Amino acid sequence: MEFNIVGVVGAGQMGQGIAQAVATGGFHVVLYDLDPHALQDAQEQITRGLNRAVKKGKLTEWVREKTLKNIKTTSKFEDLGYCHLVIEAVPEKEEMKLEVFESLEEICPGSTIFASNTSSLPITRLAACTDRPEQFIGLHFMNPAPVMELVEVVRGWHTSDETCDRIQQFIKKLGKTMIVSKDYPGFIVNRILMPMINEAVFALSEGIGTPEDIDQAMKLGGGHPMGPFELADMIGLDVCLDVMEIMHSEFGESKYRPAPLLRKYVEADMLGRKTGKGFYRYDLPREVK
Repeated sequence: MEFNIVGVVGAGQMGQGIAQAVATGGFHVVLYDLDPHALQDAQEQITRGLNRAVKKGKLTEWVREKTLKNIKTTSKFEDLGYCHLVIEAVPEKEEMKLEVFESLEEICPGSTIFASNTSSLPITRLAACTDRPEQFIGLHFMNPAPVMELVEVVRGWHTSDETCDRIQQFIKKLGKTMIVSKDYPGFIVNRILMPMINEAVFALSEGIGTPEDIDQAMKLGGGHPMGPFELADMIGLDVCLDVMEIMHSEFGESKYRPAPLLRKYVEADMLGRKTGKGFYRYDLPREVK
């Protein structure tokens, strides 16, 4: 059985990106957010993203128009009750995600599969708040979701083989590559990536180098396409802090302790690209090495 209608909960940076990626794959998408302004911003961002893809020759005008028609935005939670798959993409706060799934349980039929875009929280624990743990799975899209090829799939302890098979076919139709991770905090990508970013912040706070030089070191010396500070600014420093706090709490090891300077940036609302300033400023032109 194919997912004809896919719901996405949360119209933030990840939610809107997932909605665009799924709609481009030919699926009908219901994008939900309680805030109408967030939905309007999502529509504008998705349109701009599709326009850029057309200019670069990656999409045709026909695909762009079809993709836009495939996306319905709504601030009525009950509209998600018609979806065959619902992907949660709210902030990386466990209580928020649990509330979403408890509410979905009340309106969705028993056949609906629930997926969380969490990048670090245990899938088994999130699934426990529902009556369908066998139809619950982690579906971690990379940012930006329409561009990045990888999707990290996380099986909970009770996730069924049938659910995994259906998700695999879904990801294949999106034209993306799937990897499977066991249900450990941070999974594969963030278990490795976030400590690297966190260590770069420690290096900065100790005066070892500037953000520019540390980024240059990792790009030219480590072969990374983006430096840790450029990447952190794109992801969002608040997201980086949330993931480090979750891994520190879950593992209880000091190597996952968030850098105090990272916390200061978040407290100052310097979250990266989405606020115009993080380790770099985005309201002024900047030479990228």
